[in-house]
Amino acid sequence: MRIYISADMEGVTGLVDAEDVQPGGRDYERGRLMMAEDVNAAVRGAITAGATDITVNDAHGPMRNILPESLHPAARLIRGKPKHMGMLEGLSPEHDAMICVGYHSRAGALGVLSHSFMGHEIEDMWLDGRPVGEIGLAHATAAAIGVALTVLTGDDCACTEMAAWDASVRTVAVKYARDRFAADLRSAEEARATIEEAVATSLAAPPKASVAAAEAPSTLTVRWQSASVASTLLGIPGVTSADTRTVQAQGTLPSLYRLFGVWMRVASSLTNQPPYC
Repeated sequence: MRIYISADMEGVTGLVDAEDVQPGGRDYERGRLMMAEDVNAAVRGAITAGATDITVNDAHGPMRNILPESLHPAARLIRGKPKHMGMLEGLSPEHDAMICVGYHSRAGALGVLSHSFMGHEIEDMWLDGRPVGEIGLAHATAAAIGVALTVLTGDDCACTEMAAWDASVRTVAVKYARDRFAADLRSAEEARATIEEAVATSLAAPPKASVAAAEAPSTLTVRWQSASVASTLLGIPGVTSADTRTVQAQGTLPSLYRLFGVWMRVASSLTNQPPYC
């Protein structure tokens, strides 16, 4: 059984502030170790379920957060950037299931460290007219590839967002949002034991994703904080404007996901703002 783990950081056990998740932050070094331990709990659960091949993609920020020596030796690590598929780099139809560790709610939600991909640079996103963030877009893209998302961990708001997209996905709330930079924390030991158990249980009989939706085109719409970003993106064939700060494009997933990655690289070249202001 081949398992794919996409690991973000904002939804990791104990982390609540930009200082916890940004390189150079006061508590970043501790945060990256906490991230590795949540991932390791998922790896242990996968091994219990019989996984023989486990890939972990470091999907947060610089994508160099997990120290290779901190990762469970049974897992392989995809580290660094750029990556054509970003948070889903390395995911393929050969995987039997996907697990999302440390995910967070979308921009506008009052979840811990909530945002959509680029902090305040992205004000909102829609997939086929439905508000979407990293959770929904990852779920839809994985389904198009033919891989079912089976477990997601994060704060309670992330878990609620996941349930709205697909109630069959098992969720683990490792903390409960009090505000965007405050949470009621579960103990690290309890949270990781729950992650391990959830993964082991869900993978006992992993569901198969339906790829029927992948045949139909989808529309991805993104509203940017900066009109300059939206204007520049209109130079990409197939990108149209809905207003001065909102662009959209049609395509099939996962190609549309990869195109969105190009949009973010363009936006990064035009802006130089901290992600949590």
